[in-house]
Amino acid sequence: MPTSRANQSIVSEFLLLGLSRQPQQQHLLFVLFLSMYLATVLGNLLITLAISIDSCLHTPMYFFLSNLPFVDLCFSSTTVPKILVDHILQSQTISFPGCLTQMYFFSVFGDMDDFLLTVMAYDRFVAVCHPIHYTTKMTPQLCTLLVAGSWIIANLNALLHILLMARLAFCADKMIPHFFCDVTPLLRLSCSDTHLNEMMILTEGALIMITPFVGILVSYICIIRAVLRVLSTEGTWKAFSTCVSHLAVLFLFYGTIIAVYFNPSSSHSAEKDITASVMHTVETPPW
Repeated sequence: MPTSRANQSIVSEFLLLGLSRQPQQQHLLFVLFLSMYLATVLGNLLITLAISIDSCLHTPMYFFLSNLPFVDLCFSSTTVPKILVDHILQSQTISFPGCLTQMYFFSVFGDMDDFLLTVMAYDRFVAVCHPIHYTTKMTPQLCTLLVAGSWIIANLNALLHILLMARLAFCADKMIPHFFCDVTPLLRLSCSDTHLNEMMILTEGALIMITPFVGILVSYICIIRAVLRVLSTEGTWKAFSTCVSHLAVLFLFYGTIIAVYFNPSSSHSAEKDITASVMHTVETPPW
């Protein structure tokens, strides 16, 4: 038994199977991923540059908006560059420490997206429901505190799940049916009891997602009620119109997360996970 346990624990690298094993499809996907990644980089850099140059945009809303392109760019950069490099080098391997590192940053930037979307919903709530007190409520100190607190919570949450993953042993099967190291497919390869990991994803992980979602939901309920009460106020409608793109990203963001992470293990399929993950990681909308 000790020998068997030792053999299970010496896995030093994994094999990422990617999106397709067909050469023609791989070339097409390489061009597609490269195009989308370059569009993401260019779009987010232009938004950040525009906000930093124009002094009229130095407001709380655009302060949060300037953080989102950076987070989205980092989020895409945790997975896409390796996919492109692996295609060029014809290599699909990733070391176990490299896998954990990729998972860590994927979790951090994913959580930050969630938190920033929530903070922006609160900012829109104050702008629409309390326009007179907007500048006194959304002070630079509060904005900085909200963003800094989001970074701290995101890093602590990612660290918790990585430490739980690092304690697991893995069997001879090193093939991950995915294009990056994600929690769900990696747990399927473990020879250890993954019950604690799965419970933490469905409880603490869900709490990290549900709490911001409830905050967003409450904010928009208040916004809609405020708009319906003052239909003739042009300024209120203008403020509400700024929420449209925010709402579109929310549906895409939460829809893919729920599809991948918050379904029972028995209902998971590699194809469904990969499809949802592509939308979640690669198709990052430039703000």
